[in-house]
Amino acid sequence: MDAASRRILVVANRTASTPLLLEAVRKRALEGSCTFALLIPNEPRKGATDWTFETAIPTLERAAGGPVEGIVGAEDPFEAVRAALQGPGFDEVIISTLPRRVSEWLRRDLPHRVEKLGVPVTTITQEEEREIPVMPGPMGRAA
Repeated sequence: MDAASRRILVVANRTASTPLLLEAVRKRALEGSCTFALLIPNEPRKGATDWTFETAIPTLERAAGGPVEGIVGAEDPFEAVRAALQGPGFDEVIISTLPRRVSEWLRRDLPHRVEKLGVPVTTITQEEEREIPVMPGPMGRAA
């Protein structure tokens, strides 16, 4: 890796291969030389991290145009990020969260807490899935 290459830590779990995150990775890869690592906090009550790695790493690698390192972190997302930042160093952290209404990471203020560690943070919050209302037709039946 050359000296000008940026290292970007992507923190995600169930959102690790969503279109919004993939677009952010693709954009950074096009901006210049960079490498990516996907950090998934090891939250046993939420399901196996290896399943997420199996599905997310290949799609992230396509978006990044190169290999993506997989890191399993501590159960607490903040501690997982803090430990990862103590290693070889990252120039940016991208935190991908569930929609605001259901995101535990946003409720725990994870993005702001990570910023206090001295690294730029980008937060990508998934949008709520919206149901398309069914317009009633004549006689109150769906059209």
